Amino acid sequence: MKIVLPLPAMLTSLFVVAVEHLPFDVDTFVPWRVPGPYRKAARDALDTPPSLTVTHAPAPWRPAGLTLTGDERRRLRRAGQHVLVSTTAPPRRLPGNVQTARAVARALARQCDGLLIDPSTASAVPACPRSPGEPGDFRLGDDWLTWNVQMRDDATCPPWDPSETAACDCLRVTSRGLSRFALPEITLDGAACAHSLCATALLRSVAHRLVADQLAHLRAHPLATCHEIDDLLRIRPSGALRGVPPFGVRLTPCDADLGEPGSSSAIRRLKVGPAPGCGRLTRLKVGPPSGFTGSVNDWLRTTGSLDLTSVDHPARPALAA
Repeated sequence: MKIVLPLPAMLTSLFVVAVEHLPFDVDTFVPWRVPGPYRKAARDALDTPPSLTVTHAPAPWRPAGLTLTGDERRRLRRAGQHVLVSTTAPPRRLPGNVQTARAVARALARQCDGLLIDPSTASAVPACPRSPGEPGDFRLGDDWLTWNVQMRDDATCPPWDPSETAACDCLRVTSRGLSRFALPEITLDGAACAHSLCATALLRSVAHRLVADQLAHLRAHPLATCHEIDDLLRIRPSGALRGVPPFGVRLTPCDADLGEPGSSSAIRRLKVGPAPGCGRLTRLKVGPPSGFTGSVNDWLRTTGSLDLTSVDHPARPALAA
């Protein structure tokens, strides 16, 4: 069975640099002081018609719903100004256009000791350990995703014990940032809260597969208006699950149930086929393949995810990709 993912004509991605004081005019900084290999790309993106805009706002930026450390919150409170770095381009320009925009935002943040925030992931962007600036190659694990980890308020969980979690199904883990790549967000519902790291590792492998397939499709079909994907994917694990045998996952577009954590009438998750009442998917629910008769926890065990229980921990508000 196929899931049809519409591809928008244009896609916008935003980065924010919160600063106490901006000691220069952004027009003199961008693109001339953006480090290579992104200086030429930034200059080209600023040409007419521009796909990159850099706007200085002499006012604080006070968003809601960010996941920040205490130090990052203090820096944001002290910041009296902010700079918006935005890219608007067809999906076929991915991932180069978003890399260029983030490279510009990184350069601005570094020059004026600002806090770089990515609204798509609802978090601050840390310095990349592989490069002092934006890496020249694209890796999804370079802070392009974070994970929203939630537990139902009415959950009655047994004491934390990875071997005794059959009675617990209160965990929901949802991606933040896949929408930047014209993809629905993905979520896993119903695992034990003790398995937050396992569930996140599994979703990370699914996200890597979805983004890789999406970018390959856009390269092969740059003018496409949709992308059909299979609802049953065979995943070759990566990252923390590297070495685990391939496993299957089912993707199902669906509406979020009212009253569940983080849900609203405008947010849909995955069940297969178009989400009821709307032609565009915003979430994809990840679950066991058809015919699997056990619980979500049983399925996590069969995928090898639960091999991580020796380093697992209770759910945190957000995890980086």
